[in-house]
Amino acid sequence: MDRTHLLNKLWEYQYQFGFVSDEAVSIISKKLNVSNIEIESVISFYHFFHKEPTGKHTIYLNNSIISELKGFEAIKAAFEKETGCTFDEQGNDEFSLFETSCIGLNDQEPAALINFMPFTGLTPKKVKLIIQKIRNGENVKDFASNVKSNIQYIPKDDKAIIFRPYEMGASIKEGLKHSPQEIIDKIYKSKLKGCGGAFFDVGYKWQSCKNNEADEKFIICNADEGEPGTFKDRAIFQHLPGLIIEGMVLAGYAVGAKEGVIYLRAEYQFFKEELEVLIQEFKNQNFLGKNIQGVNEFDFNIRIQLGAGSYVCGAASGLIESMEGRRGEPPVRAWSATKHGFKHKPTVVNNVESLAYASRIIELGEDFFLSMGTPKTPGTKLISISGDVAKPGIYEIEYGTSIRELLGIEMSQATAPYFVQVSGPSGEPVSPSEFDRRICMEDILCGGSFMVFNRTRDILHILRNFMEFFKEESCGVCTPCRAGNFILNEKIKKMQRGLASTIEIEEIKKWGNIIKISSRCGLGKSSPNSLIYSLDKFKEYFNLKIAPDNELQYVEFDMEAAVSEFDSIIKDTQL
Repeated sequence: MDRTHLLNKLWEYQYQFGFVSDEAVSIISKKLNVSNIEIESVISFYHFFHKEPTGKHTIYLNNSIISELKGFEAIKAAFEKETGCTFDEQGNDEFSLFETSCIGLNDQEPAALINFMPFTGLTPKKVKLIIQKIRNGENVKDFASNVKSNIQYIPKDDKAIIFRPYEMGASIKEGLKHSPQEIIDKIYKSKLKGCGGAFFDVGYKWQSCKNNEADEKFIICNADEGEPGTFKDRAIFQHLPGLIIEGMVLAGYAVGAKEGVIYLRAEYQFFKEELEVLIQEFKNQNFLGKNIQGVNEFDFNIRIQLGAGSYVCGAASGLIESMEGRRGEPPVRAWSATKHGFKHKPTVVNNVESLAYASRIIELGEDFFLSMGTPKTPGTKLISISGDVAKPGIYEIEYGTSIRELLGIEMSQATAPYFVQVSGPSGEPVSPSEFDRRICMEDILCGGSFMVFNRTRDILHILRNFMEFFKEESCGVCTPCRAGNFILNEKIKKMQRGLASTIEIEEIKKWGNIIKISSRCGLGKSSPNSLIYSLDKFKEYFNLKIAPDNELQYVEFDMEAAVSEFDSIIKDTQL
């Protein structure tokens, strides 16, 4: 047993005892031959591992911006009242309360995970009832929410690609009629791009892995959907998880891999049991295992690796580090995974949606896929819409659909939208003057998150939530990212207090540029985006938030107020 089992061993102790004790660390250290300090370092990196005892019932309340706008503060207060705990303390023997970033339920906010089971559409009354049931000894699994699928729109005229009738094994059976190279050629011809945000050519990735000779190769499904406002992968897990498995099998066949791993985000672990049952059914039908469907020496199996709560593990390099039992920090030198990936072997990392599309392309044919969308981005795209709309949920749209169409009466039915945040906090705010822009490579790409805000919402409040998210999720390795996001957050707070000058705006842009060009991974390279874009697109709004320079030449400083907290601490220690 090596350190690639570390996350699983930590989860065993976390489940059993509610934390990972010093004794547990020593036991794991001996079993995996990993030093205690390295294990401590890994534990400290992930949100869902604890070094101190937690209550029997852990409650993680989503604090993303949509949750805030839908009643987060009232729900937070209700949980504190009913449990007798607070969110800034460790809790008691029965309950522990934690805030957490997006849990993939933005269409059903406010939402929380209780013992990692989902509870949606929360109200103070619901919270009271939930805590009463727990105190009465009822099993949380028995009354957890039935998460709505909320598939709101599918293309007409038989143009749906993902959300259409599904037959287990259809893609695999069709794929095995062709050679591995022919499978890759079909994916190439389809122009399928990665759907996780990088939009890398899937066919190129598969070809690169195939070309690299090795005794082992791996297929990894990146199911660490962590961008706030994104829940498209959740919908595929709910409705068509078989497409994910078939996409992995086809990728394995194409590149010569025998092992696949679904890296499932901890927030989606309520899908784990059903996924394991489905994997076994695929084995029973000989769509997994040895000599699949009679093809000699085509062996392929899939296992599930549970993540532990880290946004940066959504990037391939961080994900592989995590799977190898380390902190999910991007390595100093990021090798191409198709050459040096998991265990330093050629590895294909595709996200959930990409694998589902690959499966459908082989089943339906690349020409069907190419008959839709735009020249550079054929096919359809899954969009997660939340916020100030009548119909939040999942939309399968043709590439080339305009933002105005998405907001319209036939789709999400937004009322007086002020702006749309495309691709989550790391993406771009789109103002009403830009609503005719189209979702495609030729115009504006969308990784999947589509948050709509009406004119009652305050831009600075939204931006501060975004920056708090990045500040919390930064791994801390890069000084520009670690310190820069903190500085930008302080600048936002200064604007909220009416103390910012025009100089502040220029400083924000300079800091944003420094963070973007000098950070190691995608978090730092994209974290300033929303703030910088907003300064340019909403100048009238920010002009009202900026005080004239001559009014800020002198700001009265209250020394007594500044040291009051320190004085209070000193007095307490002297009692």
